Amino acid sequence: MCSMHYFTPKRCEATSKIMYHDQQIAWQAAEQSRIERGVELWVYRCQYCGQWHLTHRDPALNQAVGHFKRSQKRYSRKKGYKPRHR
Repeated sequence: MCSMHYFTPKRCEATSKIMYHDQQIAWQAAEQSRIERGVELWVYRCQYCGQWHLTHRDPALNQAVGHFKRSQKRYSRKKGYKPRHR
């Protein structure tokens, strides 16, 4: 009887994403995913564990969108809502 051994990648405790030791290995994994599954992924360094992860969102666009969202005024979907002016 032959038992197969499967590699279980280490995962970040904060994000549950696979941890890559360096940026080059993460880019290789992203390229392999693009070839095998047709999925475009980007690489970024995790602020929690300091290792490298893959993401579906382009980090350059993510930063631009995040900045835009913070600059918008708060609003409510309630009908007739008028914000207080202090």
